[in-house]
Amino acid sequence: MKTQTYAVIALLASVLLVSACANTIRGVGKDAANTVNATQNAGKRVANAAQ
Repeated sequence: MKTQTYAVIALLASVLLVSACANTIRGVGKDAANTVNATQNAGKRVANAAQ
């Protein structure tokens, strides 16, 4: 195989890896936001129950 073919394969692999990382980071952000919302809602329920 030619060097140019290796370069194209490496470029495609890099694009796939970067896109996979972006999806993972976005998913972690959503999970963190959901955790914060759940914690806040639990705190409100406890505060309401204490009244």
